[in-house]
Amino acid sequence: MNENIRIQEVESVEKPPKARVESATDTSERKKDYLEGFLAQKPAAPAPSEPDGDLYEAVIAALKEIYDPEIPVNIYDLGLIYNVEINDGHAVVSMTLTTPNCPVAESMPGEVELRVGAVPGIGDAEVNLVWEPAWSPANMTDEARLELGML
Repeated sequence: MNENIRIQEVESVEKPPKARVESATDTSERKKDYLEGFLAQKPAAPAPSEPDGDLYEAVIAALKEIYDPEIPVNIYDLGLIYNVEINDGHAVVSMTLTTPNCPVAESMPGEVELRVGAVPGIGDAEVNLVWEPAWSPANMTDEARLELGML
């Protein structure tokens, strides 16, 4: 048997007092609830020329009005638009075409430039036609795939 163990015998134990609502009131000052202040803050609105900004979304809406003549889907959902940058009312759109031999290779960039330049708040637009990376069907949005029966 272990000699380090001591056993103490107790004849009786007092019952603890019952809790009462009156005795549970806390008179200490409540600390500031930082989470409440954090949740009350409104998220910062994106700049108009940034993604999710009003001007940026207006340019995207204009791009979604332009359709590829061979495929019944707009050029944005087809994944032909690689980048849109807006600085002080100047829009720069980087785009590609499905193939370098596309029949609208000469007219499509001009149409994009006209449509984007017509968006209120855009002073002028520039279109850069790029071939790298090459376009592939993987660039299409789910909406485009659904429209073409690929889903």
